[in-house]
Amino acid sequence: MNMTHYMSLLASNQPWNLIIFMAIPVICAETLTISEFFIIFDRVKSGGLRSLNKVVGVFAGFYFTGIFFYLLFNAVIPLTTTNGWHTWVDVVAGGFYLSGVLFLLPIALMELGIIFKNKTDEEKMKIHFMLVGGFLVVAHIAMIFGMVNPEIIDSMAVMPSMLQ
Repeated sequence: MNMTHYMSLLASNQPWNLIIFMAIPVICAETLTISEFFIIFDRVKSGGLRSLNKVVGVFAGFYFTGIFFYLLFNAVIPLTTTNGWHTWVDVVAGGFYLSGVLFLLPIALMELGIIFKNKTDEEKMKIHFMLVGGFLVVAHIAMIFGMVNPEIIDSMAVMPSMLQ
């Protein structure tokens, strides 16, 4: 079976690539999500749960930024310059995975007080929640498209009988 580069990355160098590129970011996102619900529901502004959320947010933002640059230079640019992508599905999976940096890096920067300094606590909570939710959406889109066999997409164009 032909795989997207996303799934090939996760499947190779077992278990390390799976841990580095999937488990750590997903565990961070799930920790952020669960703690976020408690923080929003109870309007938590300090304490252990808020500290955990902040530390995980900073770590996840910078960790995923590292992944972004690593894959940009070691996968995206070489695949693009050599026309090595396995159909548009492969590009969607990789693109949505890497777009996670647009959500996680701002969380880290916000937690460090670099951006959104003039926002109220309520506004920061909303922004934080939207960023966490945005990451979950793009990560799941990447996973879904990453699991598609690109050969199916290629062969669908030559199966007109299925359109009737």
